[in-house]
Amino acid sequence: MLLVELINGIYTKALPDLFRDFEVLTISCDSREEQKNGLFVALPGTKFDGKDFIKDAMDKGARIIVCGQPVPGEGAHQDRDSSPFGLRMTDKNICVLEVDDPRSFLHSIGLRFYGHPSDKVRTIGITGTNGKTTITYLIESMILAAAKRCGVIGTINHRIGEKILPSKNTTPGFLDNQRYLAQLAALGIDYCVMEASSHALDQGRLEGINFSAGIFTNLTQDHLDYHKDMDNYFKAKSLLFKNLSSTAIAVINVDDDYGKRLLPLTRSKISTYAIDRQADVYAGNISYHLNGSDFEVFFPNDSIKIHTPFIGKHNIYNVLAAFAWGLSQGIRPETIRQGIEKLSHVPGRLEAVGNDQGIFIFIDYAHTEDGLVNVLKGLRAVSPEKIILVFGCGGDRDRTKRPKMARAACALADYSIVTSDNPRSEDPQAIIDEISTGFTKKNFETCVDRRQAIALALHLAQKDQIVLIAGKGHEDYQVFKDRTIAFDERGIVGELLAKLIVSPLPNPPHGGGGN
Repeated sequence: MLLVELINGIYTKALPDLFRDFEVLTISCDSREEQKNGLFVALPGTKFDGKDFIKDAMDKGARIIVCGQPVPGEGAHQDRDSSPFGLRMTDKNICVLEVDDPRSFLHSIGLRFYGHPSDKVRTIGITGTNGKTTITYLIESMILAAAKRCGVIGTINHRIGEKILPSKNTTPGFLDNQRYLAQLAALGIDYCVMEASSHALDQGRLEGINFSAGIFTNLTQDHLDYHKDMDNYFKAKSLLFKNLSSTAIAVINVDDDYGKRLLPLTRSKISTYAIDRQADVYAGNISYHLNGSDFEVFFPNDSIKIHTPFIGKHNIYNVLAAFAWGLSQGIRPETIRQGIEKLSHVPGRLEAVGNDQGIFIFIDYAHTEDGLVNVLKGLRAVSPEKIILVFGCGGDRDRTKRPKMARAACALADYSIVTSDNPRSEDPQAIIDEISTGFTKKNFETCVDRRQAIALALHLAQKDQIVLIAGKGHEDYQVFKDRTIAFDERGIVGELLAKLIVSPLPNPPHGGGGN
C-alpha cells in the first residue's frame, strides 16, 4: 500500500517528495521482524521503549519510522547526520513521522493496511478464567462438522489454514491478530475462534476486531499480580461484551455471579447457559464416569442427549457454551452433537496417559484454585480411588493464590507432592514454602525437581488409583531465572513408566478436555 494512502487522514503533516510514492510492504512494532520497505512504530512500554530498537528495525529494512517524541534536529523529514536514536538519515533515506500517540496511530494504520479483516471472517471471542481453550476446540470441531472452515487463535497454538503456528501468549498482539485474520480472510475461511485474555483486553490488543460473538465462561481469582483486584479483573473481561455490536451474540454462563453482572453491560443479543438453573441452554440428567460424561442438553422446544469423553462438571459448562453458540448460528442440533462427540481430547486438558500398570494418569493445565478444584472434583465424582496430585505455582505471578491452591489440594486430593511449575525469576523452594502454608494436614510432601516429583507420584500409585499432574498441561518447557528447559510431561511420564518396566499404550484412552 502506498504510504500516502496508508496515512491519509491519520497523519496530516506533509510528506517529503521522496516518500509520496513509497510503497509500504510491512508494518511492525517488533524490531526483530523482517521489515523490507517497512514502517516501524516505536511504541513506549513498561519495560522497554521502542525508540531503543529503531536502529535494529532499520537494519531489518524499515524505512518509515514512527515515534511519539520529536526527533531533535531541523525537522521531522529533513536529512540529518544522526539522531539520539542512532539514525543515519543521509545514507538510509529514512522518513520519520512524529505522532502524539504511537499506539493509536498503529491501530489506525493496522486496520487499514490489513483491510479490516474481521468484517470478512466471523470472529468469536472467548473469555473467562477457565474453559477458553476447550471451548475453542469444541467450536472448531462443530464448525468442521457443519462443513465450514475455521481458524483458531489460542493458548496452545494458532491454526491458520494449513499452518500451525506456536503461541507465545494466549492472545497475540494487535498487529498479529489483524495479520492472522487477514490471512484467514485471504484463504476464504469462514470463522475464527479466539481466546480473549484479560491482559489482551486491558491492553487494547483486540481493538478493531468486530466480534460476531463473545462467550463468557466464569471468573475466579487469577492474574491479580496484574489486575490488583477482582473488580479490575472483571472490568477487563467485560470489555469484550461492552464492545459487541447490536447484531452480535453474547453467550453467558449465568450460574456464575460475574456472568449475571455482564447481562446489562452488553447491547448485543444474549444467549444464557447453566447447569444449576434453567437458561436458554442448560444440562440435566448428568452422569459422570472415567470414560467421560453423558447428559441431556435442553434448549427452546427441544433437547438432545450427548456423550463426551470430557470429565467433570466444568467440562459440561464448556460443552454448553459451545452448544449455545452453535444454536445462535443456526447450526442444526444434530450437527452440533456430532461436532462435540467427535472431539476426543484437548492437549493438556485432563489428557490421559495410557499405561499397562492400571494407573489412571492425567495431565492438566489447572493452575488456579478454581481450576484445581474443578478437576479434582471431576475426578472424585467418577472414582472412589486414591488421588495423588503433583502441582506447583508459577513464579512472578499472583502470590496470594498459592496457599489457596494448597487448601484445595489438601481437601480434595488424598496425597499431594508440591513441586516447581515455572518459577521464572523466583526461588523455586520459596514458592513451595508459600504453597505449603495452605495445608492444614500432613497429606503432602515437597520435591523441588518436577521430574522427580512426577516419578515419586508414579511410584506411589497403585492399580486403579489416579495420578493428576497439574499446572503445565500442554506446555513443553519449564522456565527458570536463568534458562528455559525442554519439559514435555507426556514424554517424561512415558520415560518414567518405562523405567518402572511399564510400556505406555500406543493409543491411550483420552480423559477429555479441561480448562
